[in-house]
Amino acid sequence: MHQVSPTFARKVLGVVGTSGSGKTTLLEHLLTQLAAQGLKVNVIKHSHHDLQFEPPHKDSARLRTAGAAEVMVGSPFRYAIIHELRDAPEPTLDEQLARMSPADLTLLEGFKTYPIDKLEVHRLENGRAPLYPHDERVVAVAADHPRPDGLRANLAWLDLNQPAEVLAWLLTHLKKTSVQG
Repeated sequence: MHQVSPTFARKVLGVVGTSGSGKTTLLEHLLTQLAAQGLKVNVIKHSHHDLQFEPPHKDSARLRTAGAAEVMVGSPFRYAIIHELRDAPEPTLDEQLARMSPADLTLLEGFKTYPIDKLEVHRLENGRAPLYPHDERVVAVAADHPRPDGLRANLAWLDLNQPAEVLAWLLTHLKKTSVQG
């Protein structure tokens, strides 16, 4: 059983950016490296779309459709809990975090409007405006372009094409926020 490191306990970081910016690719790299260091990392991915987890003809889907509030599907390899909201409000981030097992870090993909520290992934070629100029909770930007002039001094600027640099920043940020928190 994994013991959660007290240094990183209850840490959450949002990874935000526009579609196609490279959030998932960066997260894959970070997760691989953090797991190799023995850290347990959870991820919550937010979606605005209806989620389909199983084909409609499978037993679990049929039971959910028949009225089950939750269906757990388990195997020797993994399990999943599918919870139907049935017109109830979407769970808050705190409620979602409470359902997760303890971890050294929980990375959130999306959740850009939540008041949490965020790492923004930004690519100029996407042609979309960045979040960092208007969101003080963006504490770092991983970008494919040089740092623009006039940014606030406490905003870390990272090279998106150097994921080891982003990982080093993340580990330093976690240690710093652990001391402050």
